[in-house]
Amino acid sequence: MRSVERRTWYIITNSVLGLWMLAAIAAVTAHRFLPHSTWLMVHVTMLGAVSTAILIWSQHFADTLTRRQAPGGRVSLGIRLGLHTLGAALVIAGILSDVMSVILAGAVIVAAAALTHATTMILQLRGALASRFGPLVQFYAVSALWLVVGVGIGFWMSQLSADDPLRGRLFVAHVAVNLLGWVGTTVLGTVILFWPTVLHARMRPTDGSRSPLVLTVSMFGIVVVLAGAAADAPPLVAAGAVLWLAALGLVLVEGVRQITDAARLSYAGLSIGAALCWLAVSVGFLAVGVGTSDGWATAVDRLAWIVQPFIAGFAVQIVLGALSYLLPVIMGRPNARKKCEAELDRAAVFRAATINIGIVAYLLPVPSVVKVLLSIVVLCVFIAFLVLAVRGVVVGLRERKAEPAPAADAQGVQLGVGAPPQKAKPRRALSGQLVTAASVILLAVAGGIAIDPSAAGINTLGGTEVAETGHTTTIDVSVDGMRFVPDVLEVPAGDRLVVELSNTGTDVHDITFANGVSSERLAPGDSETVDVGVISEDMQGWCSVTGHRAMGMELSVVAVGAAAEGAHDHGDAQDSDAGGAAADLDFTLSTDAGFVPYDAALDPAPAADVHEITMPVTETEVEVAPGVTQTLWMFDGTAPGPVLRGSVGDVFDVTLVNNGTMGHSIDFHAGTLAPDDPMRTIMPGESLEYTFTATRAGIWMYHCSTMPMSSHIANGMFGAVIIDPPDLAPVDHEFVMVQSEFYLGEEGGPVDPDAVATQLPDIVAFNGYANQYRDVPLEVKAGDTVRFWVLDAGPNVSTSFHVVGGQFHTVWKEGDYSLKDGGSTGVGGSQALALAPAQGGFVELTFPEAGNYSFVSHIMSDAEKGATGIVHVTE
Repeated sequence: MRSVERRTWYIITNSVLGLWMLAAIAAVTAHRFLPHSTWLMVHVTMLGAVSTAILIWSQHFADTLTRRQAPGGRVSLGIRLGLHTLGAALVIAGILSDVMSVILAGAVIVAAAALTHATTMILQLRGALASRFGPLVQFYAVSALWLVVGVGIGFWMSQLSADDPLRGRLFVAHVAVNLLGWVGTTVLGTVILFWPTVLHARMRPTDGSRSPLVLTVSMFGIVVVLAGAAADAPPLVAAGAVLWLAALGLVLVEGVRQITDAARLSYAGLSIGAALCWLAVSVGFLAVGVGTSDGWATAVDRLAWIVQPFIAGFAVQIVLGALSYLLPVIMGRPNARKKCEAELDRAAVFRAATINIGIVAYLLPVPSVVKVLLSIVVLCVFIAFLVLAVRGVVVGLRERKAEPAPAADAQGVQLGVGAPPQKAKPRRALSGQLVTAASVILLAVAGGIAIDPSAAGINTLGGTEVAETGHTTTIDVSVDGMRFVPDVLEVPAGDRLVVELSNTGTDVHDITFANGVSSERLAPGDSETVDVGVISEDMQGWCSVTGHRAMGMELSVVAVGAAAEGAHDHGDAQDSDAGGAAADLDFTLSTDAGFVPYDAALDPAPAADVHEITMPVTETEVEVAPGVTQTLWMFDGTAPGPVLRGSVGDVFDVTLVNNGTMGHSIDFHAGTLAPDDPMRTIMPGESLEYTFTATRAGIWMYHCSTMPMSSHIANGMFGAVIIDPPDLAPVDHEFVMVQSEFYLGEEGGPVDPDAVATQLPDIVAFNGYANQYRDVPLEVKAGDTVRFWVLDAGPNVSTSFHVVGGQFHTVWKEGDYSLKDGGSTGVGGSQALALAPAQGGFVELTFPEAGNYSFVSHIMSDAEKGATGIVHVTE
């Protein structure tokens, strides 16, 4: 590796950091669909990106401060970096797959890399010449040892159940050791010299003289935190955090003075300065939050507050700020450095202000939608750094090639030595960037409030007057999955409604009413009394946590005895603006609706080898979701049409009778024949004979092929033909699931063809009705083997059929087995059956124990539009 040029080495090693950053962005973007989402976002960022940056740059700073290369040189660093990357990846993979051996292997490898790093720092420091700032390398050695301790505590914690009383104490210790010990100690040692370097501030003889005291106090503070956790004493944890905060204060005192001597304003300086402020805020909240808690469970809940400010405010900003200074420096030559620096300093004030104002706004008690929009804004600004970094390196390298080599090319970062300061930007430009940043954040806040005004405390009702009765109606409301129970609250008009909300679910929830009254966000097991106010008219209530309402967390407040006029006009003013027709749908069945779902149970194939079927076409207004009706065009009065079943070699003689008001036709994929005559369109009152022989096995689609075909399929004209493969084994239960899409037109009217063309359905359903098997589950017994036949009727959207809590031991798709009885190993399994429109297959699984097993399209936004159900398994 010695032959690799220094700047090339930096670019290669920092590409690993870039990959971790991309992984963190992906985790944040897709967190709603990922297991252990909060843990994943934290650890991809901290254990992945931030720790990688520490390994790379602490070694470089150690080389610079000791004026000698570390034992093993780049080879040693490459091995440590590779080990840490592998170990971190294994820890993450082990947690996601819940495989303890993988978690243990990853933890051991990460600890080994950290221990090697600490040893390297110690050896390098012992052989170094005396220098003023050389002892700062001690911070890096100590911080790596803290990582070994933090990893050990983390693995210990992973062995405990969620309700183990020791888990809370270990969690606090794990957070403190990793954040204050590994990351915080590294930062303390670095900023003592790096901060004035970034600012191009003059170094004074006393600068850095307190570093031994800083290291001692910070170490003692973490030891006290650990002692507090071990002794079951939260106030002692708080005392340790205060000690650590005092060590940070010693560094910040000098840092504030150095700001006054700063020669230029750069993104690096702004970002690092803001990061140090967030670090102080986070440690302060750690001290107050844990010290005043009435138990470890409360302390853990309070520590959740510091996740965003510590990671986004401190950790990410400290890394981006450091890289904004370091990447230009490694260009070496002056012009190349300036070009790279100019790229990374683009809109510096705007970027820094947007990030930090956005984080402050996020931490305020704003609605969930506002938090989502603020997160998107801040994330986009973070992503902009990656774009600018790539541009800066490319521009710098290009300029370097064109720039004559000086007598002595720069060999790296010279701490304490700044480049000649650039001319400061005019104050008008800087204030303009500040105003723009504030405007962007205000726009995000205003947009979120406009989307969900009730969650912001704004009354969206019409203000109907009613005489107050002086009575109070109290109703207990609990949570079942993604539903409120009950979901209809009947209250005499004029009564005051009080809701006793208990979060009996497994996620954080709240309840928001259209009159602007909201509860706090409740963790699982928490409860709150919500005074909704005097009920004068019907209104809606919902969970305002982003995405939960779309998944069915709504309820209705019915004002019994209120005037009928306009009673349903004011439910939720946001619906018409918040996502089209789908936002208006209530996908929850009323308990007294008497609803009968489409019969998903399959009978065996008839013994006869000739099947005579008459299929009348009808056009009827039917319900496709609770309270949502459409005029569907159907085969034999159902959508999907009747399921036909037979064996290879069977003959199907179908008579199509058009009892509709327009031309229709039928196309059976299960047969092979020239389509000219049997698939022709027939007019109202006409009929045709369609005969085909089933020569191949499969679950085949049939549908109307009259143009526009997409609209005819989307309006209900589809069904399934099942031709059994010859070796089909018997099972205890067979069900059929035909997924289709609805593109809603006017209430009670037919499909909206313009909406079909967008390929963005309002409803995605199994067997023609949104969520019907969630509200009326399928019934089987534990130990039963169940076969699901699945067909994607489209017309536009694919499916990925998945059973939550289940694993498929047999998968048969489009005419062949991809897995049978566990495959060649006997223990193989499958988690999803992916199908494009007009494809089909079946999966088999056995439910091991009683419970409720959801089945969904794992294209999760479609599951949230109605493609979900439940298998209720009894003993």
